[in-house]
Amino acid sequence: MGKLVLLAAFGVALSALVGERIIALRNLSLASRELTKNHLPNCRLVKGIEYGSEDLTILEDGLALISTGLKYPGLPCNPDAVGKIVVLNMRSGENPIELKIEGDFDASSFNPHGISVYTDEKDGSRYLFVVNHPHSNSQVDIFKFVEEKNTLLHLKTVKHELLHNVNDIVAVGVDSFYATNDHYFTFEVLKLLELLFSISWCDVVYYSPEEVKSVAGGFPSTNGINISPNKRYLYVSDIMNHRIAVMEIQKDNTLSRVKEVAVGSLCDNIEVDRETGDLWSGCHPNGMKFLIGDLNDPPGSEVIRIQNIHSEEPVVTQVYADDGRVLIGSSVAAPYKGKLLIGTVYHKTLYCDLN
Repeated sequence: MGKLVLLAAFGVALSALVGERIIALRNLSLASRELTKNHLPNCRLVKGIEYGSEDLTILEDGLALISTGLKYPGLPCNPDAVGKIVVLNMRSGENPIELKIEGDFDASSFNPHGISVYTDEKDGSRYLFVVNHPHSNSQVDIFKFVEEKNTLLHLKTVKHELLHNVNDIVAVGVDSFYATNDHYFTFEVLKLLELLFSISWCDVVYYSPEEVKSVAGGFPSTNGINISPNKRYLYVSDIMNHRIAVMEIQKDNTLSRVKEVAVGSLCDNIEVDRETGDLWSGCHPNGMKFLIGDLNDPPGSEVIRIQNIHSEEPVVTQVYADDGRVLIGSSVAAPYKGKLLIGTVYHKTLYCDLN
């Protein structure tokens, strides 16, 4: 009888703990948030991108490189989706063109996630770094972008035990980068427990051919990452805490926390305006809807802009919001000369006028 009482007490305690964690997760995911539409006056869906534009970056000449076709565990995806990189000319707004991949690379298993471009100051060569999940693995592939041929020449694949759940990346050299891990565990069941119990073991990793090391930790999940125009600071999306962390790069490539800015949403990738230094992010206004992925009650989209992030009073502005009827699950937003390009994890891409 004593054992039964103990088991019953344990069951009650466990149920109470799980219930408390579910309530906490609902709060963290903003499950009760109702979104008010905030549309821009002149937007159109980009033809030719049907299966997501999880990350994108716009080069100085107006060419937007976009990753599409991501298949991510637990999220809706079309079996016909093919992982690829496309280029869209922001100046002309023409339909995107797929970049052909050349070199020793398995394009059939390409599953692109976060991306970053590094321009070599010596000769102007541009290198595209892509977080890739072939066969549910985690690696970074480095390509040379050959614009005149609309091709990507595969140069290198980077794998390392510290790069176990890579989400996003920012290149800081022709073969060096910082990357975020959005989970600590690699098994899907443990990932769910990690989320449920808010285990803060995620980190930022620095990679170069000479060294690989964890340089900042203590996050429940690290998502988008990008660098300031002066190359002194990194910005990291502490997505589950609804904050953007400002990190200063040290001489040994480690990171020190400077400040955190609350954004009121679950912000995904981060793009930085090279002229103003403003941060732009595609965000998930209701993370629970995003995790459930019910297309009959679709997760919405939100674009957040942060101005003067290094000042005493950064300005956080909602630039765009939709309830999912136009755009589902925004993950990135980038401006270019009065235009705005908004990407999604598995849905479409929106091209808007800001003026």
